[in-house]
Amino acid sequence: MNRFSAKIVNIESAGHISLIDLEACGDRFTCVVIETPETAAYLRVGNGVTIMFKETEVSIAKNFDGQISLRNRLAATIKRIEKGAVLSKITLDYHGVDVVSIITTRSTRTLDLQVGDAVVGLIKANEVSILAES
Repeated sequence: MNRFSAKIVNIESAGHISLIDLEACGDRFTCVVIETPETAAYLRVGNGVTIMFKETEVSIAKNFDGQISLRNRLAATIKRIEKGAVLSKITLDYHGVDVVSIITTRSTRTLDLQVGDAVVGLIKANEVSILAES
């Protein structure tokens, strides 16, 4: 599981769902939670949280230029590549934090991924979870 610290900077709620904007490493992230400030005390602007997302939820884009609906984007450098027969583990250096992506080895070859390449990690907002920092 990938994880790093962030701060809540904005909350939009409707019904029992909230769209949470977070700041981490100078970037803006977004997640969707089935809680609101009224039901979860940790949901307050300014509170510290831990961002978490699975390795299998991190897509990789190389030479990315354009618009896309994925809100969470990590400009990073490939630190390590471990190719398996079917899946590859790509370790990204994101502002000194290791972020791991598991993608198909076929995609690793198609993108011609190499250690040192500048890439963008992409994560859908509904795949990001947050945990209150204690």
